[in-house]
Amino acid sequence: MVVVTVCVGSSCYLRGAHKIAEAFEAAILRHGLRGRVELQGAFCMNRCLEGVAVAVNGEPLPRVTEGNVEDLFCTYVVRR
Repeated sequence: MVVVTVCVGSSCYLRGAHKIAEAFEAAILRHGLRGRVELQGAFCMNRCLEGVAVAVNGEPLPRVTEGNVEDLFCTYVVRR
């Protein structure tokens, strides 16, 4: 099981964490990975200065935006 964690703490939430989480949920469904990828929230990942913090199996993803979720999902989730 691959675990994708999106920070939903105050700073990340204000930067659009809910849209990032929705984009990851859509990617999970689009790739037919429901049941193989778990999407979860965390209240603080201590990376507040980097934008919305996201990790895959504990590995931080670089500079996550709504626009690059699909590329990051393919690189860090689908190819695993």
